[in-house]
Amino acid sequence: MTVTDAIPVAELHCHIEATVSPADARRLAARHHLDISEVFDEAGGYRWKTFNDFLHVYDAVSEVIRTPEDYFEITAHYFERMAAKGMIYGELIVSPAHAARFGVSYAALMDAVASAMREAEAENSLTGRIIVTAVRHYGAEHALGVANMAAASPHPFVTGFGMAGDEAFGKAKDFKPAFDAAKHAGLARTVHAGEILGPESIWRALDLFDVSRIGHGVRAIEDEKLIAEIRERDITLEVCPTSNVAIGLYPSIAEHPLGKLADAGLKITLNSDDPAFFDTDPAEEYKRSAEAHGFSAADLLGFTRHAIDAAFCDEETKTRLKKMIGDADV
Repeated sequence: MTVTDAIPVAELHCHIEATVSPADARRLAARHHLDISEVFDEAGGYRWKTFNDFLHVYDAVSEVIRTPEDYFEITAHYFERMAAKGMIYGELIVSPAHAARFGVSYAALMDAVASAMREAEAENSLTGRIIVTAVRHYGAEHALGVANMAAASPHPFVTGFGMAGDEAFGKAKDFKPAFDAAKHAGLARTVHAGEILGPESIWRALDLFDVSRIGHGVRAIEDEKLIAEIRERDITLEVCPTSNVAIGLYPSIAEHPLGKLADAGLKITLNSDDPAFFDTDPAEEYKRSAEAHGFSAADLLGFTRHAIDAAFCDEETKTRLKKMIGDADV
């Protein structure tokens, strides 16, 4: 028995398209008469070496998700796999822009994902919520449109608003109206920052977007004043170690600043980001991080507690989740 075996895990940062397993990709491609054979390697996994390769494969796999039924299936299959590995709570990053390309409405998309989440909770006690997300390099008008769409069509499972995509695109101030609209609608907020770009992108996010969480945020380690600011503002970091290593940000998980960020007193959560593409999952992130940084079972349970505290769900749900981990054997 390893140090991670008895630890319930919670995940706050996972892109829904990136949960599609190779088996699901093949099934969906056949359903829609698409040929994506080029994305698979000889072992049956996804074939990519460089970051550009990854983007190409990611786009190709995303193309097979075309109907509400597809979204239901990929969510249900991912949550079923993760329930078997000890996940008790998971938020999925869902972009309406992709679904809209194939005629799937915002309401149909959210209902499909939420239906799978309800099923997962009923069958496996795994609670899920949705972060509706804008893609930064689609522009500020797009981001505001997504926020307004979420505001106009409230959904009980859509509890957060976020922004992913190219951190370097546009001026941060141009995206402030989108975050203001999300706040006005009562949505919690997060944003990808401090991954590809350095600490300055995190500073801008904190100053402009009124977020409670930062997606990635690992390059905060390069700025002592920023570390203090994050700690002072009680910001939670959605850290994705394997993802950061896979795209070449750090040479290995052992050389990842995860340990230093935790030692600095920041609230850290462990997440898979793009699990099917990086050969990982939330439980694997706990395992790899423990092996590389010497985290104890109590440390790992602390990451789960941070995730529940920072989760975009109501207090009643958080209380129930905390009761689930209260008796964890550490």
